[in-house]
Amino acid sequence: MPPEHTADAPARIHWTEEGQPRSARWRSESGMPPPKKVVIADDKTPADVAYRLACEGTALLWRGDFHNARQLLQALARRADHKGGRAKAPKAPASPADAFHLHRQAQSQRARTLAMLLLPFEADYTVPLRRAPDVKQACNEAYGRGDEAFVASMRELLGLIGAHEWRKNGVEIAALEARIHPHYGVFSPIRGEYVALVADAPLPPACALAFDIGTGTGVLAALLAQRGVGRVVATDMDARALSCARENLQRLGLAGTVDVVQADLFPEGRANLVVCNPPWLPGRPSSSIEYAVYDPDSRMLKGFINGLAAHLAPGGEGWLILSDLAEHLGLRPREQLLALIAAGGLAVIERHDVRPTHPRASDAADPLHAARAAELTSLWRLRAL
Repeated sequence: MPPEHTADAPARIHWTEEGQPRSARWRSESGMPPPKKVVIADDKTPADVAYRLACEGTALLWRGDFHNARQLLQALARRADHKGGRAKAPKAPASPADAFHLHRQAQSQRARTLAMLLLPFEADYTVPLRRAPDVKQACNEAYGRGDEAFVASMRELLGLIGAHEWRKNGVEIAALEARIHPHYGVFSPIRGEYVALVADAPLPPACALAFDIGTGTGVLAALLAQRGVGRVVATDMDARALSCARENLQRLGLAGTVDVVQADLFPEGRANLVVCNPPWLPGRPSSSIEYAVYDPDSRMLKGFINGLAAHLAPGGEGWLILSDLAEHLGLRPREQLLALIAAGGLAVIERHDVRPTHPRASDAADPLHAARAAELTSLWRLRAL
């Protein structure tokens, strides 16, 4: 059997169908390797059989009706949630950190199980199944121009379709009185409280230049420009984020005020204001979109704090937007954050806090409810010593 992939060739998935060996390109945005075992499934495959195979690591390549595949995925999700919840019930977590790690472990296992339902795609992103929708635009937005047939999980396709709807309809941002349109793989600014903090904090005097570090959709850069900052430089490392920010700023008529540049944290020079909303939780992301939530070894947080003083103009401020959820989960104590700030040659001018309003903050059934209920999102105003 040929190797799964090399540095120059994409991964491939192999299976047997009608007695013949088959293979196709494998796509997985989460970086999941192609399943080693693959069986053919269709409308006659019972959900209990499919769930057992998926739990064992055997993928099901679907050859039936598309809508029936969606129903099967929902059935697999119900079984995963029921059996996963039943398995966790007897043992209570010893600490908030244990609860967090158990929760992530359960999420990871659930994702692996549900990813075992696979779909075929033609090179032009047609799904060759009965009653399959037209997903060409959603796939083009996520993958770029198609070049060969491939196999991907049903769950990934539904994520692409959802992202396409987000991009088409946009997210209403009250502080901007406008919509931001997130691209696939770029975190959507649905947590409006951190945007409100940036809208309300007092700007440094004569704020002619601001840096927005890790701009993502460009929402904070747009807000700073709307507030009257003369020029904003927005940075990001991710190609999708750079394209997304540029498109949003163009749509808002702010492309002449905001420069979007590829940079690892800071651009060159010093600014009156440097803003950063890093991922709020230390941890390893399991997919590209999770880099907006999980910061491995707090790399971005540490990089921003350590480099901030060198990029502030005299009298300038750095704004660090950060949730304290990591503190309530026992992942990063407040003392560690304060020590980082002091070691970076910085002092805290003031801190503005707001309580989250998203639904999970009040969901008592959430495994992390105690931490979420206590969470505050803060804007730390920092200056160089």
